[in-house]
Amino acid sequence: MGKRIVFSLEGELFVVVHLMIAGRFRWYPPGKKAGGKLVLAVFEFPDGLLFLTEAGTKRRASIHLIAGKEGLQQFERGGLEVLEADLARFRERLTSENHTLKRSLTDPRLFSGIGNAYSDEILHRARLSPLAHTNRLTEDEIATLYQATRATLQDWIDRLSRETGEAFPEKVTAFRDGMAVHGRFGKPCPDCGSPVQRIRYADNETNYCARCQTGGRLLADRAMSRLLKKDWPRSIDEVE
Repeated sequence: MGKRIVFSLEGELFVVVHLMIAGRFRWYPPGKKAGGKLVLAVFEFPDGLLFLTEAGTKRRASIHLIAGKEGLQQFERGGLEVLEADLARFRERLTSENHTLKRSLTDPRLFSGIGNAYSDEILHRARLSPLAHTNRLTEDEIATLYQATRATLQDWIDRLSRETGEAFPEKVTAFRDGMAVHGRFGKPCPDCGSPVQRIRYADNETNYCARCQTGGRLLADRAMSRLLKKDWPRSIDEVE
C-alpha cells in the first residue's frame, strides 16, 4: 500500500509496516536469536523468522496491528498507481496542484510509492528539470514524463526481480549500480558524460544532469549557493 507493507493474517487482522529510510526485513532459519539494538520485532513462521531491523539512532519505522479491512483506509494516501493509469489520469493528477516535478512525483497524495531515488531516475529519463513546475509543462512534456515514469518503474521492478529470483531480497538500498543520476554526485552522466549535480535539503538530496535536464544550467543548492553567492557557477561549463 504505497510504501507500506501489509501482512494479511487470519481473522481479518493486518500488520502494517512502514520501513521508512533505514528499516529492513531480514529472513533467518528457525532458532536464530534476536540480539542487538537494531532488532525492533520478530515474526515467527514455521519455516523461519522474519526480523524487522532499523539502523541509526532515529526510530522512524512503524508497525500497526489492524482489525478489519476498513481499518486499512487510514493508511491510504490516495496516490495514483502510475502503472495502472492511462495518460489522461496521469495528466489530471500531475496538474491538480502546481508544484515542482520533484515535489509532485514524491508526494504520496499525488503518486503512490515513487519516492526520492526513482523520481531522480524518472526525470533524467524524461530530460526534465526537477524544479520545472507542473503548470508550465507542454502536452508533449507531460506525455514524455508519463512514459518515463512507467518505463523507469517497470525496468527496476524487472531488474530487481531478476537479481533476487526466488531468494529473499537482502541488499535493499536506494543507491544501486545502474542508476543514471541518483546517488552519483560528481560521477559522469551515462548519456553525456557531464558530472552529476545535486540539490541538498534536509535528509535528502536531488541528483540531476545539468546538460541533459536543464540546458546546462546549474540549479541553486540552498546551502552552497548561499555560501558562495556570486561565486556560485551558473553553468555546467564552469565546473567541467
